[in-house]
Amino acid sequence: MEKRNIAISLPCTGEEEWQATREPLMSGWLTQGPKVAAFEKAFAERHQVPHALAVTSCTTGLHLALAGLGIGPDDEVIVPAFTWVATANVVLYCGATPVFVDVDRATYNLDLAQVATKVTDRTKAVIAVHLFGRCVDIDALRALLPAHVAIVEDAACAAGASWQGRPAGNLGDVASFSFHPRKSVTTGEGGMVTTKNPELAERMNQMRNHGASLSEEQRHHGARPYLLPDFNLLGFNYRMTDLQGAVGLVQLGKLDGFIDERTEWAEFYRRELGDIDWLKQPEVTNGCRHGWQAYVMYVDPSKAPMPRNDMMERLQALGIATRPGTHAIHMLNLYRDRFMIQPEDFPAARDCNDNTMAIPLHNRMSGEDYHYVVNAIRQLGK
Repeated sequence: MEKRNIAISLPCTGEEEWQATREPLMSGWLTQGPKVAAFEKAFAERHQVPHALAVTSCTTGLHLALAGLGIGPDDEVIVPAFTWVATANVVLYCGATPVFVDVDRATYNLDLAQVATKVTDRTKAVIAVHLFGRCVDIDALRALLPAHVAIVEDAACAAGASWQGRPAGNLGDVASFSFHPRKSVTTGEGGMVTTKNPELAERMNQMRNHGASLSEEQRHHGARPYLLPDFNLLGFNYRMTDLQGAVGLVQLGKLDGFIDERTEWAEFYRRELGDIDWLKQPEVTNGCRHGWQAYVMYVDPSKAPMPRNDMMERLQALGIATRPGTHAIHMLNLYRDRFMIQPEDFPAARDCNDNTMAIPLHNRMSGEDYHYVVNAIRQLGK
């Protein structure tokens, strides 16, 4: 095979996104303004929620969600042990305690059977991560929890995904999405928070803008733009720029087409690699529209011809970028040392940390690229 160079992910942007930035650049309105408002409205409609608030990242969106829920010291928040570190970091930002739960090896999401055992009178929320674009069974999760415990969707990977016909972002009490370049749609950095709760939406709207009683756009377009607003809440500067909002509007219009294309090639991977007994393909459940932010397989160490890391090195030499699925937070130094956690305390998360492998899946790949990846992986077993 002639060597190719295939990135693990590339944003699919072009002339439309470039042209979309002209209006805010020419108008001079670069910070949060009319383009962000239009992006929020379109995103809310697509995900069937009444409120969407653009922010600087999914991380700041999750922090905003927890702060808006009033979570603070002495509170506990249940978090999956296998996810990106930001999911747990935002709990610490609030002064609360992350309580880790192991994951289901089949879905990589929360092991629901273990969640109920971790609920205490201090539990205020569960962060349900839709990892790699596969939604958590929120109905089953909700049935396990007391009514006062909020469900926060970490939907970083799940724009456009759905569970039983309901879009991600519409499933829990509040959700946060990512528009990082490794996601299906991007604004560079950036995120979106969604909720059906109008009081929570208003509180988060103020908190993302330093706690101001009016947004900059409202003030500048009001009768007395020279007067500063009042500040009723302790807030943050988590506003998205109008340049990003303009790009986000274009990208959002391509979201479903992007996911359809990724779904087609994910099925190709499943067909072509499904007979390899040392590779477990990602699970797809009826009624679930997978967002396919990443295609993540489990390398069975008892059957594989070589360790996962050796495979990744071999594929890198062939020009194929790979990554571990993500990391087990309880094995990271910060959390291991702070909470005195051992790797074996969450065995499924530990195994996923050591043995998952993401292979290229994005909207800048050609059919020849996908065939090249499959052929290279099949050669690993020979």
